[in-house]
Amino acid sequence: MSVRSPRRLLIAGAAGFIGSNFVRLLRTTRPDVEITVLDKLTYAGNLANLAEFEGQPGYRFVQGDICDEKVVRSLAKEVDGIVNFAAETHVDRSLMDPFNFIETDVRGTAVLCEAAREFRHEVFLLVSTDEVYGEVMEGRSKEDDPFRPRSPYSASKAGGEHIAHAYAASFGLPLLVTRGSNTYGPYQYPEKLIPVLLTNAIDDLRLPLYGEGRAVRDYVYVEDHCRAIDLVLHEAPLSGGAYNIGTGRESSGRQVADAVLDILGKPHSLIEYVVDRPGHDYRYAVDVTRVTQLGWEPVVDFRDGLLKTADWYREHEEWWRPLKSGEYWEYYKKNYKPKI
Repeated sequence: MSVRSPRRLLIAGAAGFIGSNFVRLLRTTRPDVEITVLDKLTYAGNLANLAEFEGQPGYRFVQGDICDEKVVRSLAKEVDGIVNFAAETHVDRSLMDPFNFIETDVRGTAVLCEAAREFRHEVFLLVSTDEVYGEVMEGRSKEDDPFRPRSPYSASKAGGEHIAHAYAASFGLPLLVTRGSNTYGPYQYPEKLIPVLLTNAIDDLRLPLYGEGRAVRDYVYVEDHCRAIDLVLHEAPLSGGAYNIGTGRESSGRQVADAVLDILGKPHSLIEYVVDRPGHDYRYAVDVTRVTQLGWEPVVDFRDGLLKTADWYREHEEWWRPLKSGEYWEYYKKNYKPKI
């Protein structure tokens, strides 16, 4: 097993949910690593997620777009590795604005790959998603299974992966890819299912579920996800391989909503079924044998993780309340339409 120790990392998109938690992990477990964060600060990017690191030695933040070749080159020449979390990530928003996803997730990934190639980086890790496999109604997706994306979001992530793998094959880019299942925990923008349910329930608002709430997902706690990314970054063979990350346990939307309401002591009558998402994938499930063979396993089960997440949102209303205003509610009303 190869072991790497990149000392200077460019972490793109780290003002977002998983990226900021990854920075938090590195600052705790690998304090000698110098971190440069590059983030565009879109609606889902939030400097408050990284406020605790501001002014610390070995950390700096740069606001910028991964599609900006000049900015990326100027930062890439000063580091020896890139981890890319930067992406447009929400399926619902991709149905409203597909081209924005293509620009960031495909072209932006290509810009980062080119910079890593030019400056001969030690490692390039692309954070992808299990959604590239498309709907999996039976069995579990393995890393070598074909891609069958069914939304603009998953298609754009698949496109970014294809670009990265092409750079690995054509130019020897030292590529690693992680494909995470649905992730939850602190600092998640309140548009994904769990923070929507939690924050709505705290305010006694309706909890929207698509269709009949039957779609199932594998929910992995963000700290577990970040530990897996860190392990792959430092110890996985540099062969352009991909690593699925998940828990092997699936929960339906209705089961998640029921658990949220039980934790918060709210009535289940708050659940509201809304018009289903177009092209809805009803099941994702991944085989995680490859990453467990590296020595990783999830340590936070879903119930405990949901309790920890609920406590965090109850204790940090100053973080999420300002986010649920203006544009957020315009999007919300367009996206969640009550059944007639």
